[in-house]
Amino acid sequence: MLSQIKSLKRTNNRTVRLPKWLPFAGFVAVCAFPVVLSILFYTLRSNSGAMDWAATRVSAPIRGALGFISSIFPFSLMETLIVFAGVFLIRYIVITVKTTRRCFEKLKYLSKRLLMIAVVFLYIWSLFCWLWNSGYHAPGFGAKNGFTRSGVTVEDLTAVTAFFAMKANELAPLVSRDDDGHYAEDEREIFALSPFVYDRVSVEFPSLGGRIYKPKPMMFSWLMSRTGYTGVYFALTGESNFNANAPLFLIPATIAHELAHQLGVAREDEANFVGILACVTSGYTTYEYAGYLSGLIHLRSALFLTDDYEAWVKISDYLCDEVYIDLQDNSDFWWSQKTVETGVTFLDNVLTSMTETLSDTVDAVYDGYLRAQSQELGIRSYGACVDLLVEYYTKQMANNNER
Repeated sequence: MLSQIKSLKRTNNRTVRLPKWLPFAGFVAVCAFPVVLSILFYTLRSNSGAMDWAATRVSAPIRGALGFISSIFPFSLMETLIVFAGVFLIRYIVITVKTTRRCFEKLKYLSKRLLMIAVVFLYIWSLFCWLWNSGYHAPGFGAKNGFTRSGVTVEDLTAVTAFFAMKANELAPLVSRDDDGHYAEDEREIFALSPFVYDRVSVEFPSLGGRIYKPKPMMFSWLMSRTGYTGVYFALTGESNFNANAPLFLIPATIAHELAHQLGVAREDEANFVGILACVTSGYTTYEYAGYLSGLIHLRSALFLTDDYEAWVKISDYLCDEVYIDLQDNSDFWWSQKTVETGVTFLDNVLTSMTETLSDTVDAVYDGYLRAQSQELGIRSYGACVDLLVEYYTKQMANNNER
């Protein structure tokens, strides 16, 4: 009996041996998955139907879930992850260098470490392609809502610019200002109103009726200012982030722009247009003024480049003192971010040069990224919202004249 029990134990304790090739096959599968995702994206990105399906059926729900999760945190999860990734990468490189120097099989060890970094990068990039870049290759907001984008005449551009100047003049005195006439609204109130900015515009454009999560001020706003950017939407966390150091009177328009990205409007020109439209229809004075002022800046810039310089001068002379103060404050702020003043000439020159190089580099990288996503204008896409503004408001003014 005892011998039978011992025999049974040996049988039950028998080691199950896995095939030797299985761990290697699993490793290959883990490494190959992001490659397959990337190849699939680049193969299908010219198919607007496939990209539209991916953007609406896959990307939007996932980004919405990520936005809900990230909204739990009061700080920018994007910034936290980027800082963590930077620290991790530096530590990873240091360990790799130290270990490689004393390792016997240097090439084998270094290859494995580099492969791990490459695989992680490919996972991040492939996910980003499907969660965000797919929107650039799908039919945009304009195409889905009947905008022709057939260009504008100088006459229409002048009329719409004059309309925005008139509205900015009406609203500029209604916002809070200090004794010197500078903008002095409460930033907390602006921030609190952000989830409701799209309530009215979503009635006209139902695709803008999705759930909105509050945008987050960036901890590294000073760096955003130095590079000349006012906000960023990060698809991998579903967050809208804004530069809290930028001029306050335009922050509502920046918030609305980033929320447009959150709602699935990928192209920068369309996000600018949608953000402006959401602001001016919101019913909140601070947002309405920011929308008209932001639109006026783009429209005046476009009008300045036309042959009708007299129209630009006439509209500029028409602007009230409050609008001029805000426009000047905006110019002064961004000009101040191009230079560094410590009181030491040599140090000022070096830091200013570094700031210019950083800004130019960021612009070049972002411009290349946008062009790679079939946005032919690159970073100039932001100003291309003029076409949409003129087309939309020309129709609105024509309809009002017919009534």
